[in-house]
Amino acid sequence: MTSLGAWELPEELRMVRETVRRFMENDVKPAEDQVPHDAYELPESLFRPLSDKARTLGLWGYRFPKQYGGGGLNLLGQAVLAEEAAKCRMGINIPACGAFGLDVPSPIFRGSQQQIERYAIPAIQAGKRVYIAISEPSGGSDPARAIRLKAVRRGNSYVLNGQKMWIGAAASAEWGLVFARTDPGAGRGGISCFIVDKNVKGLTMRPIPVIRSLSPYEMFFDNVEVPEENRLGEEGQGFALCDKFVVESRIPFSAGCIGVAKAALRIATEWAKTRETFNSKLADKQAIQWMLADSEMELRAARLLVWQAAWKCDLGQDAKIDSSIAKVAATETASRVVDRAIQIMGGLGVSKELPLERWYRELRVRRISEGPSEVHRMVVARHILRSGND
Repeated sequence: MTSLGAWELPEELRMVRETVRRFMENDVKPAEDQVPHDAYELPESLFRPLSDKARTLGLWGYRFPKQYGGGGLNLLGQAVLAEEAAKCRMGINIPACGAFGLDVPSPIFRGSQQQIERYAIPAIQAGKRVYIAISEPSGGSDPARAIRLKAVRRGNSYVLNGQKMWIGAAASAEWGLVFARTDPGAGRGGISCFIVDKNVKGLTMRPIPVIRSLSPYEMFFDNVEVPEENRLGEEGQGFALCDKFVVESRIPFSAGCIGVAKAALRIATEWAKTRETFNSKLADKQAIQWMLADSEMELRAARLLVWQAAWKCDLGQDAKIDSSIAKVAATETASRVVDRAIQIMGGLGVSKELPLERWYRELRVRRISEGPSEVHRMVVARHILRSGND
């Protein structure tokens, strides 16, 4: 027998995982326990010590290139870290309560050096929020057809008119990336990407209340003028920037769902070992044992699907199908696991004494955001019908 084909997580990533796990348990959780149940940020007095320690540990901006002040982790590393960073109440949307910095959309790093220095680097260094505006009232899962926000060239500027919808962090961001149609008749080739500052004239927005306390926004563009130097890439290259971004971003997105579900399973397991009903522990009842076993098996499978998508991206291979599979598996598995955890906990599971009910609501959103499960299934089905299964 040989070890040909054997694989294990690299030692460096195992060390990263253990470091983040300790940081979450010893630093992040005690800080988060001091804020309200549905909070989405920490006060400066609690946040600053966490971010300072994250910088010391080399975890600040782990998703961004090293040459711009980030940690330079590949996508597999990002998946490993994201799973652990999600294990706090706000972690599914704000990993580690923001202690590692906030997301800067990766397309900005394909812009000019001037754009990177003016926008990306300050955002990374300060941990500033950045939005990315793709979805519109006409749809979000099919941007090549759904994008109707118009960008008309006028001299050395573009004038934007239309709407964007379901845009997270729009109100608190200093700037964002906006995808608009520069050529109505060119399909995918008619979409361009623009850097839009927060306070530009003609841009307004309103929150959209949803089942979680963090609201997305609807954005209104009324003759918003954007200088030509704020176009990202060449005219008509927006879809290519968008397509690569959404494929890669699904990987840490999916890993975070698994992390939350693992945390929920741990809570339910500990409860089952101590809770007595009908003269025996919950853990002694076969119905509960099977719920715990199914959850563990499904989470292990979902994690490997996420890692496989990350591997293919890191190897420079086409991971679109793998990314879709990982997203569906992770979000739907995590939803089932958290639901089971609530069932095991009974009334305590739906109380705000525990994070389970919050995770339940937020995972319901995750089955829609980054593309609904049905759309990803359609993508996978088309691949099978066209190319067969691997």
